[in-house]
Amino acid sequence: MKLSNFGIKFTRQSGIGQLMKDLGNANAKSKNTICMLGGGNPAGIPQAQTLFKREMELLMESGEFQSMLGLYDGPSGELAFREALSKYLNQEFNWSIEPENISLTNGSQNSFFYLFNLLAGEMPDGSKKKILFPLAPEYVGYADAGLSDDMFKSVQPKIELHGDNQFKYRVDFENLSVDDDTAAICLSRPTNPTGNVVSDIELEELARLAKQYQIPLIVDNAYGQPFPNVIHSQTNLHWDENTILCMSLSKLGLPGARTGIVIANKKVTEAMSALSGIITLAPNSVGAALMTRLIETGDIKCLTNDIIKPHYLDRLEVALNLFNKYLCNLPVRLHKPEGAFFMWLWIDGLPITSNKLYERLKQRDVFVIPGEEFFIGIDDNWKHKSECIRINYAQNNDTLEQGFKAIASELKELF
Repeated sequence: MKLSNFGIKFTRQSGIGQLMKDLGNANAKSKNTICMLGGGNPAGIPQAQTLFKREMELLMESGEFQSMLGLYDGPSGELAFREALSKYLNQEFNWSIEPENISLTNGSQNSFFYLFNLLAGEMPDGSKKKILFPLAPEYVGYADAGLSDDMFKSVQPKIELHGDNQFKYRVDFENLSVDDDTAAICLSRPTNPTGNVVSDIELEELARLAKQYQIPLIVDNAYGQPFPNVIHSQTNLHWDENTILCMSLSKLGLPGARTGIVIANKKVTEAMSALSGIITLAPNSVGAALMTRLIETGDIKCLTNDIIKPHYLDRLEVALNLFNKYLCNLPVRLHKPEGAFFMWLWIDGLPITSNKLYERLKQRDVFVIPGEEFFIGIDDNWKHKSECIRINYAQNNDTLEQGFKAIASELKELF
């Protein structure tokens, strides 16, 4: 079979593709033998699942279940959901958005594929534009989302050392340059993979730069406010006509519903809708139907603030205790955990790459995520790039302890 350039690009081995394949194969094994600390799957929180089950039962009783599964929505997504969400966001944050400022997609990965290729790549005049990540490491799923090669560029971060074996990445504004080839500035907040939360001051400066150069600021808010609100630092949620704010229902506990949410000026949402109509006809209806009533009644606030946020704070406390128990006497630093449900470990002086450490841990049936792939566009000569791993701490106590113990054992052998 002869493939097009598109076919060659999207069928070759990629970081995200290989990792998801490994995780899928691991999940197919006996759950009793696998220690799954990789992937971004949210926790199955019983109280949240009970709430989702109740909403599904109400949909079935009301007859809306048939509409959810038996009818196409418009290419922007279910109108009742967009009306409810715009009203809720206006009340919570004193915004002035309308349903037309919201476009739904089949998950965040779908949202960013649309956005990146709408804004960057080969332009009508023959020039090429790129997406700028102001802070690396950044979400690995972005790396292969461009139709064109070499579509992304990143800035190496400043590293602040903190007590208790912790550190924090900061945007290096002195070395951050917005050039003629920059199509947009993009960051996740809280950051996947590190749990970093770019401060309000840093975000304001990025927004100022974006406006100055007349390019959009894209903020991936998959873990942030108002839902799922897995954020532990005091921050404000920013939106204006020059900001493209991306949200998701996945981290609420509905990854299978594949519902991405893009909030932007109407030119952007109209473009997203046009793409959706051609590529998918319409986005998935299930997530929007399940969540509409929860948003209209305000029960979404109870779900996030009383169920989801406390659950992940509890998981974080367990993970921090295990870090201190098993890793504090090794040359390992933890990125300050400010949000999401990941721990980012910097193994200073690691004598092998994190990819090789990943393979060694895999032999112990312990799955983490190696750090190299997250440093999109960063020079391979920076050794720090190959000294980090990501852990998902949304697991039960026994799984977390098994994982930390195995990581400590492997590192002791290496050092």
